[in-house]
Amino acid sequence: MSVKQISVFLENKPGSLLNMTKALADSDIDMRAFSLAETSDFGIARILVDDVLDTMSVLKDAGFVSAITPVIAVAIDNTPGSLNGVLDVLSQANINVEYMYAFAGKYDNAYMVLKVPDDVKAGSILTTAGITQVEQDQLSEL
Repeated sequence: MSVKQISVFLENKPGSLLNMTKALADSDIDMRAFSLAETSDFGIARILVDDVLDTMSVLKDAGFVSAITPVIAVAIDNTPGSLNGVLDVLSQANINVEYMYAFAGKYDNAYMVLKVPDDVKAGSILTTAGITQVEQDQLSEL
């Protein structure tokens, strides 16, 4: 079980991020989760949205290069040690976490987005461990 993350490649210069968020805002696209990483030459905005195909179309029409990547989103209790439990399950299965970021929802849970080499295998292991995963169609409910 995975969700589809959109990675948007941005020039590392003033206004690039603003132009991306304006294109999304003008099309009434709500970002459910957001992360920004950078190097000296470019940045990568990683976003979760309800309608991936519509968002990809908006980004393309606005001149942005983007890609879809499967990631895992899990709900964790908003208490100390909850993330550690998820990471322990993955570590015990020898699954590396390439990167992760968090987002908040309407309820008491915290949500973590995890990029792993094999999202299907990791998803199965997390499910077996009783860790709740978020599906793409559930994003709008959070």
